[in-house]
Amino acid sequence: MIHLQHGIPPDQVGAAAQLYWQAFGGKLGRVMGPDARALRYLVRIIQTDHAIAALHNGQLVGMIGFKTPQGSFADGTPADMRAVYGAAGVAWRMPLLWALSHEVDNTRFLIDGIAVDRAHRSHGIGTALIDAACDLARARGYPALRLDVVDTNWRAKALYARLGFRTEKTASIGPLRHVFGFAAATTMVRDV
Repeated sequence: MIHLQHGIPPDQVGAAAQLYWQAFGGKLGRVMGPDARALRYLVRIIQTDHAIAALHNGQLVGMIGFKTPQGSFADGTPADMRAVYGAAGVAWRMPLLWALSHEVDNTRFLIDGIAVDRAHRSHGIGTALIDAACDLARARGYPALRLDVVDTNWRAKALYARLGFRTEKTASIGPLRHVFGFAAATTMVRDV
């Protein structure tokens, strides 16, 4: 049985980093890799209160992170990056990550990543996490949920469309496509 809760349990932060990297390492690997260093960075920066966790027998099997004016699930500072990658590493990594995603949507509840463990996919966990995020958005006074999905993730885009998200816009990332491995991101919105 899957249990949803607000926040990542402290003993599951390492699992959250692994799950996040499993979902997003393909596009972030060139900038945040190698894997061991990326995981160390993620463990350092994850804000556990900016997520909803899906737990099975106390183990994290899925999560949905969100971004608010108070912070983001996975958004570190230059000091965090310097502690893991050194001064030279922060000099080129931080501008690339900032160019990829740096906004906060003050009118809609902004999703900062959703991930479900491969062994637990196709069991409704992603849908349950989206529904829980809609409930949290509504409780916080937001009229809608917003997320961005990359053009190479057609499966996620199809899921979001089935769950009532509508496409608002698609934007090219220009030359950054050579760094991140995708050419465009689609903004999708769902009323809550």
